[in-house]
Amino acid sequence: MPNFVKMKLLEHKIPIVEIPIKSNVKLFIKREDLTHPEISGNKYWKMFFNVKKYLEKEVSERKIITFGGAFSNHIAAAAALGNEFGIETLGIIRGNELENTWQENPTLFSAHQNGMSFRFVTREIYRDKEKMMKELQEEFPEALVVPEGGTNENAVEGIQYMLNDETREFDYLCSAVGTGGTVSGIAKFAAPHQKVIGFKAVKDKSLEVRIKKLSKRDNYTLVDASDGGFGKIIDENVRFINSFYKQFDIVLEPVYTGKMLRKIFEMIDEGYFPENSKILAFHTGGVQGIAGANKMLRKKSRATIDIF
Repeated sequence: MPNFVKMKLLEHKIPIVEIPIKSNVKLFIKREDLTHPEISGNKYWKMFFNVKKYLEKEVSERKIITFGGAFSNHIAAAAALGNEFGIETLGIIRGNELENTWQENPTLFSAHQNGMSFRFVTREIYRDKEKMMKELQEEFPEALVVPEGGTNENAVEGIQYMLNDETREFDYLCSAVGTGGTVSGIAKFAAPHQKVIGFKAVKDKSLEVRIKKLSKRDNYTLVDASDGGFGKIIDENVRFINSFYKQFDIVLEPVYTGKMLRKIFEMIDEGYFPENSKILAFHTGGVQGIAGANKMLRKKSRATIDIF
């Protein structure tokens, strides 16, 4: 039986690097994108307790079922995890129009290469994920059914491994926010003196309630960084990602980390952070999605993310 505990004990240290900026504050990035070649960033830790507890159960046929869109980092990570630990995976994909063209999608093609099978559902059906989860658990009673983005109480517990003695030295902890699991974990396990800022990549009015429920803390602030909606890529963000890579040799992606860092730079310029503040931003991975983003941008004859 695969032993998921081994994933926790990383042989390499996750570096914290300073981003040299001309300011009266200091900015650093924790490179969680280097956690694992394919199960990178927060995805690794969000899946940790979910899968660890699942593997402790006695079941005859193991299967992980989860949800995501066409360019989902979570889908890619879940497929890679299943491949590495010999667990069958099933992805419930939003958008039944992809059923006959998924081979052209870099994220889904890679997930399939890692052994994931798919079910494509309409956007209308996909919205009622609680109903889908219940039906899937009835259909596959021995399976581990993981919510979209991997966010649940087990995921929040796993995020504690992104924090350590080094991260306690910072005044602000910053994370991009999709389903809210990562920022909930950071808020829950942050030191008493630390302020947490979540940069929303999605317009979701339920986030505040969900994060409060999962973190049981009120030490966080949510900032809109969505650029108008989830997955929306504006030219300004593409320019920022390209410029950031040229200056600092760090790859950002356009859905989460690119938007977060661009907003942090804006807030620094606006004087949001007190003088001498130490800011730590978590790079939560997801660079696999750049290929799909560039494909979409090329179709629209727009500038692409030019980093590879």
